[in-house]
Amino acid sequence: MAWRGWAQRGWGCGQGWGASVGGRSCEELTAVLTPPQLLGRRFNFFIQQKCGFRKAPRKVEPRRSDTGTSGEAYKRSALIPPVEETVFYPSPYPIRSLIKPLFFTVGFTGCAFGSAAIWQYESLKSRVQSYFDGIKADWLDSIRPQKEGDFRKEINKWWNNLSDGQRTVTGIIAANVLVFCLWRVPSLQRTMIRYFTSNPASKVLCSPMLLSTFSHFSLFHMAANMYVLWSFSSSIVNILGQEQFMAVYLSAGVISNFVSYVGKVATGRYGPSLGASGAIMTVLAAVCTKIPEGRLAIIFLPMFTFTAGNALKAIIAMDTAGMILGWKFFDHAAHLGGALFGIWYVTYGHELIWKNREPLVKIWHEIRTNGPKKGGGSK
Repeated sequence: MAWRGWAQRGWGCGQGWGASVGGRSCEELTAVLTPPQLLGRRFNFFIQQKCGFRKAPRKVEPRRSDTGTSGEAYKRSALIPPVEETVFYPSPYPIRSLIKPLFFTVGFTGCAFGSAAIWQYESLKSRVQSYFDGIKADWLDSIRPQKEGDFRKEINKWWNNLSDGQRTVTGIIAANVLVFCLWRVPSLQRTMIRYFTSNPASKVLCSPMLLSTFSHFSLFHMAANMYVLWSFSSSIVNILGQEQFMAVYLSAGVISNFVSYVGKVATGRYGPSLGASGAIMTVLAAVCTKIPEGRLAIIFLPMFTFTAGNALKAIIAMDTAGMILGWKFFDHAAHLGGALFGIWYVTYGHELIWKNREPLVKIWHEIRTNGPKKGGGSK
């Protein structure tokens, strides 16, 4: 019965023995070791057991957030929400997934700068009235009995002591804090991943390009970005003005996300991105380009200082290397896109876009001036 034990151990032609043993083929060994009464009907079954092993068919699974590795990579990063269970379905024609984001980027940027031009017009128009309102308020405060420990008065005093840039970014910081709190609501996780993370493999492509600019999952990520924004707010608003800064900041968030889309489609590394880093890189690059001799320092190492120009070169070099080498802790394509947009805007974009806003402002002025007369009658 030695042949039975040998068969039960599963030593077939492809398992340990090779295609032949001792110069004999598989069929010859089988004929020698098998008793004559088992030849015939059982012979074929014996050959199939020993020479006909087949591998189980592989299951076809939908693609995860990357081509096999990004799910693990994003899981290791504390800056990204836990989306390892989220399944994305990239388009079979990935270049087509960039068409809608491209039109959205161009359209949103145009609307942002157009709205900023109208906003500036309205601000200039109401500045005189605000001046007289301020004089009246100061006079009323002088004759009104003052209350000790008035909380509202302390808030107004703190607000008035802020620079124009700090007052401008206060709303941006408040929006980021609100979205950060929404990430902590378990019932909103799917909605937050859908609309507040940008991913070219997602079904929603356009609105996350803007909303993800205000979205942070990590407290450290948000704190670092908001600190940099607060630190550079006075300089960037002095350079561009309040209205132009808001247009540049919002456009930078959308443009940097579009560059991120292009990078992910080109490399096939699909995955979610979020954070204000792309827009803040635009602010940082614009200030460093405009004031390259300014001195900067790292918050944890204040004893080491360097020029703004050298800092910008180092950041661009690091993000370029990260994009080429496939580093996944940050979205280096979004960082690089934001930095290049900031450099381009302060060098050429201000002259090409903001200096040519007069036709739009004239149209708006005519609408504001002649609009009420068309609706009313004359006696």
